[in-house]
Amino acid sequence: MKLGEDDIPAWYCLRTQLKREKMAALNLRSIEGVEVFLPRLRYKKSTRRGVIWWVEPMFPGYLLAKFRPLEQSRQVAATGGVSHLIKFGDELPEVPESFVETLRAELIRHQAEDEELVVERILKVGDEVEIATGAFQGMEGRIVEVRPGVERVGLLLEFLGEERPVTVSLFDLILDRAPAPADFKQSGNSSEK
Repeated sequence: MKLGEDDIPAWYCLRTQLKREKMAALNLRSIEGVEVFLPRLRYKKSTRRGVIWWVEPMFPGYLLAKFRPLEQSRQVAATGGVSHLIKFGDELPEVPESFVETLRAELIRHQAEDEELVVERILKVGDEVEIATGAFQGMEGRIVEVRPGVERVGLLLEFLGEERPVTVSLFDLILDRAPAPADFKQSGNSSEK
């Protein structure tokens, strides 16, 4: 968007203050004529206090807002929680409406409520994993049993010259690669690792 163009509402990317994405979104929603999109991921995470639900933005430090750039860019940029508008020189690039609609459609397809997508670990028998904590930290093994109800897995670990069965918490594991949804398709340009 350059000066002199029509002042029609469009989507723009905003940089937020550190860990203030939700606050910025709340403040922006109070401005008449501004629409905000802040997709978030919700997942279980192991902490010293135990396993907790953790929520974080899909794009940490950023959010998308739809507004009239000539009329509202200063007000949007000065909103609490917003650091600045993403610009390239003097140009304020638009985020394509199709990108926002596609992302919203994916959230709806995965039954995400309130722009929040629940991410679950997908483990299966035969997966190779590494143990991240506890007495077996750093050891690698193969999953032989998954117990989703109690969030534990059975592994075969090699130690003392033999494979031994152990049971560990699902949240104590590091996967060889991050799981992708079953219907996820990679673009032709990227290579499998």
